[in-house]
Amino acid sequence: MKLVVFSPLRIEALAVRSGLPGVKVRRSGMGRRAVDFGDADAIGVAGLCGAVDPSLRAGDVVLGTELRSEDGKTIPCPDSSLLAEPLRRMGLESASGPLFTSSRILGRAERLALRDEGVIAVDMESAWIAEAAAERPVAVLRVVVDTADRRLASARTLVAGARGLWTLRRASAAFVDWVEACSGRPSATSARLGRMPAGEAF
Repeated sequence: MKLVVFSPLRIEALAVRSGLPGVKVRRSGMGRRAVDFGDADAIGVAGLCGAVDPSLRAGDVVLGTELRSEDGKTIPCPDSSLLAEPLRRMGLESASGPLFTSSRILGRAERLALRDEGVIAVDMESAWIAEAAAERPVAVLRVVVDTADRRLASARTLVAGARGLWTLRRASAAFVDWVEACSGRPSATSARLGRMPAGEAF
């Protein structure tokens, strides 16, 4: 299977490329944008995120097994869970759960409200990329850069960002085992799309 991994920003893409030599890594840009999947058979999304779960700290790895968007859509993404075991073998623990995708940076109060809905982290791209990926398997790996009780503009964000990028580089290597696990098995994304009402595609 041909794997393509999307990262929002140049600095995130550089970190992912260094951890995934030989794998195509493309910038998706920040927010909701059209992306070119080319001839990819499997799609990875890798980048930084903001925590909603108060137990998450800067540098923690988050796997998005359900993706919710501000459009009100919910996209199951169970293939992300296949990253957990390769991450463990690398000595990295991960948290799995719902991610919320927003077109803008969410403040502390907004993230607190999402906590009551079971969301564990927020980003600005994952749900829309997964929705557009159609029948391809999709996995979402994010690394926390700011905690639930901290504003993104905090002075500590720079240090947390450096730590997050270092972890992102290391964790990205898990996509190699992930795409092998996806080979020859039905895509969970395909099964999900079969349940979506017509007209829901991005």
